[in-house]
Amino acid sequence: MICNLRKVGIVSSGLTKFAKTEVSVESLMISSIKPIFDNTKNLSQTDIDVVLTSTNANEKYLASIVSELAGISPKISHSVESLCNSGTNCIVSAFSYISSGLADVALVTGAEKSNSPGLVLNWDKSRGQYRHPIYWSSLFTSSHMRKHGTKMEDLAYVSAKNHRNALDNPYSYFDRSYSFEEVMRSKNLTDNVRLLDCSMPCDGAASILLASEDVIQKFTEDPVWITGIGQRTLSAGFARSKNLSSMYSTSLASQDAYRMSHSSPSTIDVAEVHDAFSICEIMALEDLKLVEPGKAAEFVKNLHDTNNKKINPRGGLLGTGHPLGATGIAQTIESYQQLQGTAGKRQVEKAKTALIHNMSAAATSSTVLILQS
Repeated sequence: MICNLRKVGIVSSGLTKFAKTEVSVESLMISSIKPIFDNTKNLSQTDIDVVLTSTNANEKYLASIVSELAGISPKISHSVESLCNSGTNCIVSAFSYISSGLADVALVTGAEKSNSPGLVLNWDKSRGQYRHPIYWSSLFTSSHMRKHGTKMEDLAYVSAKNHRNALDNPYSYFDRSYSFEEVMRSKNLTDNVRLLDCSMPCDGAASILLASEDVIQKFTEDPVWITGIGQRTLSAGFARSKNLSSMYSTSLASQDAYRMSHSSPSTIDVAEVHDAFSICEIMALEDLKLVEPGKAAEFVKNLHDTNNKKINPRGGLLGTGHPLGATGIAQTIESYQQLQGTAGKRQVEKAKTALIHNMSAAATSSTVLILQS
């Protein structure tokens, strides 16, 4: 049972545009940290107790390098590396330090380069020619098609919706949308995965500032609270999954997050879902219990047809790009902005509760956060 924890809120955030650049990973991080200092009242380097970095570029001493470059001497600093859900796991670590009383203010920053070593792991290479993530996504797709009758057209609606949403996101990798017809015609990489069903590796950084309920009013009068956390890791290899038509770690993590936040799927107003591939959004919607099993494809088509931005308003990973260490933090920033009512053209009306779903390596690990205003 979780008890006697201090409340933890989000104070402010910063992003870089997701792109292909010659900028170093530490410089990307500093670029996303700068808006936090520029836009947060009363904040100085001495206020920050914790600096955590989220990245798969683990050949560097990044937490300490970034702290020095930003002029911070934190009590606690380290990096979190867990592939695609490094960002949300970094936020979970920061939450833990603050809620337990070990710290009051934490700076979390994540970044990746498009040539990150995390894109294909030594562990993946054991599968020979099938080592790339597109092959596990193809297995997911085949399994979901067999169980629920999912069609290639259903996947195309996911991609078309998210690319269209990304047009209203100034930080997204893509600067144009792709129609349903264009997705359908895009190049096949496997029998059931097309080029536009895949998220794009790119450079990018995202940073977020967290504070305890004891000090947060010094920095903001309008915090957003982290009220639910779920994190489950099942294994290192997806071949141990019992059912490739669902993501069991996502289901377990969401149950924990709903329980901790005293919420339920019906209370979620807006959700950031980890759509590394088109099939992942469909599976996640079902595993998060936001729709009934087998009904996600119809749900997504309706979102597409009505231009409803409830799911992945910033464009998801498909439309925004996927710099691994930054992704979970960028998802959280979008949810924070939605609950503050500052998401501009992406704004979901009257959003009060937001869910973030971030997973790694064929959902062998999943993290779910719930935010409330």
